[in-house]
Amino acid sequence: MSTSLPTTFPLSTDRLVLRLHEPSDVSWLLTVYSRPDVATYLLDEPWTEEVARTKSAERLQRTGLDSPARALALIVEHEGAPVGEVLLWYTDHERGVAEIGWVLDPAHGGKGFASEAVGAVLDLAFSTPGMHRVAAQLDGRNTASARLAERVGMRHEAHLRQNWWSKGEWTDTVVFGLLASDRG
Repeated sequence: MSTSLPTTFPLSTDRLVLRLHEPSDVSWLLTVYSRPDVATYLLDEPWTEEVARTKSAERLQRTGLDSPARALALIVEHEGAPVGEVLLWYTDHERGVAEIGWVLDPAHGGKGFASEAVGAVLDLAFSTPGMHRVAAQLDGRNTASARLAERVGMRHEAHLRQNWWSKGEWTDTVVFGLLASDRG
């Protein structure tokens, strides 16, 4: 996969464009995140319009790891239409530790878009000076995201049993990680 790593956005892959959020993305966010099947494995309940406006405003501030938010939120587009988003944020800036998360509109699943987008953001993360580690923490039932993490080279590091109370039940968390030295 050829990926250009600009210091400005958008970021382009073979089939996708990853761009910063725009105010108009709130309607797409609401459409996807209000779906119960999407929210199942996420921390939030399905989004309402008010939640979508709040979360969209937060994402507008996440313009890069060097921004005041020390976070990046990117809309993933295919042929000019949003199909997903990838988020990357420092959990320990001083030591170069970050976390990554993603959501893909189920209508666009099974085409490799999520793997392509997440791989591009990992490339970007590890082109950042001082980046040591990127982790992904997933609901243990989210086997599709676990497979995606493995496809992009992340290693399964932990399975925490019933460690998170979510939506009225105990859930497991699986942790995947990728070190800069893994990419050597």
